[in-house]
Amino acid sequence: MNVVLFQPEIPQNTGNIARLCAAAGCALHLIEPFGFIWDDRHLRRAGLDYWSLVKVRRYLDFDAFVQANPDGNYYYLTTKGQHYYSEINFQPHDYLIFGPETRGLPPELLARNPRHNLRIPMRTEARSMNLANAVSIVLYEALRQQEFPGLGLGD
Repeated sequence: MNVVLFQPEIPQNTGNIARLCAAAGCALHLIEPFGFIWDDRHLRRAGLDYWSLVKVRRYLDFDAFVQANPDGNYYYLTTKGQHYYSEINFQPHDYLIFGPETRGLPPELLARNPRHNLRIPMRTEARSMNLANAVSIVLYEALRQQEFPGLGLGD
């Protein structure tokens, strides 16, 4: 599986997500610009000593990401999604794309394939949930569907 953070803003979230990807054996794709300096101490601290276990790829913009991953099956996570993430049959090389913490994914990305705009169910009074939590929810559902490849007991 592939986790994609589009213009992440909070270093602690990005570090926590890197740690999650390391533990889950997933690639982490980061699309600039970031809302923090790459060597931010909060980013490093949140990722602990897991940075060497995660494959991180950085891109200057979304077009560079698509160019590097042209055959990707992209899913966009958004509060504007018309389908729940749990309705999808995820495949091993899918890309789960999450937007910046304060504004989410821009309309031009969501317009690329509206059927792939997914949401996490939550109360209408809540604007959104923490980015690292949202990534965890969707990623582990995708991995569960695939019977947790490479993550079995004793692995």
